[in-house]
Amino acid sequence: MQFDKKTVKTILGILCGAILFAWCLVNNQVFFGLLHSLVRLLSPFLIGLAIAFVLNVPTRAIEGWLFRGTRWKQRPAIPRILSLVLAILFVLLIFVLVIFIVVPEVASTFRLIGEGFPSFLARLQVWADQLIVSFPTLGEYLSDFASGSWEKMLTSIKTFITSGAAGNLLGSTVNIASSVVGGVFNFFIGFIFAVYILLQKEKLAVQGKKLFYAWMGVRHTDRALYILALSNKVFSNFLTGQCLEAVILGAMFFVSMTILRFPYAMLVAVLISVTALIPIFGAFIGCFVGGFLMMVQNPMQAVWFVVLFLVLQQIEGNLIYPKVVGSSIGLPAMWVMVAVTVGGSTLGILGMLLMVPIASVIYALLRENTDRKLAERAIPKEKYLPKAQAPAGKPAAKKK
Repeated sequence: MQFDKKTVKTILGILCGAILFAWCLVNNQVFFGLLHSLVRLLSPFLIGLAIAFVLNVPTRAIEGWLFRGTRWKQRPAIPRILSLVLAILFVLLIFVLVIFIVVPEVASTFRLIGEGFPSFLARLQVWADQLIVSFPTLGEYLSDFASGSWEKMLTSIKTFITSGAAGNLLGSTVNIASSVVGGVFNFFIGFIFAVYILLQKEKLAVQGKKLFYAWMGVRHTDRALYILALSNKVFSNFLTGQCLEAVILGAMFFVSMTILRFPYAMLVAVLISVTALIPIFGAFIGCFVGGFLMMVQNPMQAVWFVVLFLVLQQIEGNLIYPKVVGSSIGLPAMWVMVAVTVGGSTLGILGMLLMVPIASVIYALLRENTDRKLAERAIPKEKYLPKAQAPAGKPAAKKK
């Protein structure tokens, strides 16, 4: 191997990367501490990027729908500003509608729960008495457990008061309040940053391309820009498909609950629509809330609601979600489920939201590279396709 300038630079880059990776492994606490500090420092701008990406979808749609004429090409700033304002108003309108639908329903629900809770406790007491009569040993165990629990509770209260834990609680409350204020401030700064990004995205794109081409070369920059464009398309389609799927699922619950005369139809439908933005598992939050509300009034009705939820969830998970979201991002249903499971187990709700489009980008790139490798090696399709899908070969020539 000839040690020219390019080879030496490659070897030095690999060595530096290996040394840095080894240092991060050895000093993982220091590394993650620095990473956490960096994320906290850049959190307003990361929030701004996320807001800009979400607002870019309706902004681009409004701009392409209302300002398609050639007369706006001479003044491109006006369509962009108007489209951004309309997109922000559209998002705010959705939040206001959700609040105006949910808040009155929640107030009415709490009023009904307050009226029905005494009867629910009476029924629970009757059921507990019947259970104790049927199982006397269980009654003795519950009595001993209750007396011990009261003693432990009184001891804990005394310790809490005398040990100064109340002061710690006050300090925790102050910390929570400061965190909320800091979160609101970061969101405000991020929103302003997002507006600047959306108003000047073409200029920022040109500056980014110049920077990439100057430092990475043509081949690597073209590949990086292709991956970024693919990621933007996949994430936009995922966001659109997820919102459409949430609306469809909420409408299914509202119609079915209204036909079957379940209470809280509007409240449960809105809750499920909002929580369904979390892929696959988000609607279970709405199921838990709706089941609890119905259990206070009629436990049997809560059971039938859970049955209805499971039926609709199967229809949504097996038919609607793979077709609406999976097809929009080009990811098969099986890999959608794998991505949601892996993302949820590693990063929680954020992982569920991010892992599906990330997996779709990886799937598209892997499929593209695999097809290119197969074409380079001239491997015929008969080797890997089923016989029913493989192209028919040329018929053998007849012998004379």
